[in-house]
Amino acid sequence: MALRQIRKLQRTTDLLIARAPFQRLVKEITMSVSRNTGSDIRYQVNALSALQEASEAFLVGLFEDTNLCALHAHRVTIMPRDIALARRIRGDAYHSFTH
Repeated sequence: MALRQIRKLQRTTDLLIARAPFQRLVKEITMSVSRNTGSDIRYQVNALSALQEASEAFLVGLFEDTNLCALHAHRVTIMPRDIALARRIRGDAYHSFTH
């Protein structure tokens, strides 16, 4: 059943994360940052859509690389260390979830 769902999602260009929860998360992060600056930050709808599009593209690519790391270790299940390795190979700023 999981493979069927993956194939279905691969055929579509729809966003995977629901719009409202993503917007709430962005606004929550913005509020935590803007408290320190004292300014009220607002977003245009197109800006939030662009943020979501970029975020999902990043996550999909990261999970593709993570899956390759798991396959290289002769596993089919991804683990946090696979994500850490994928991020390290990519050169992301923070590469480890576990120390």
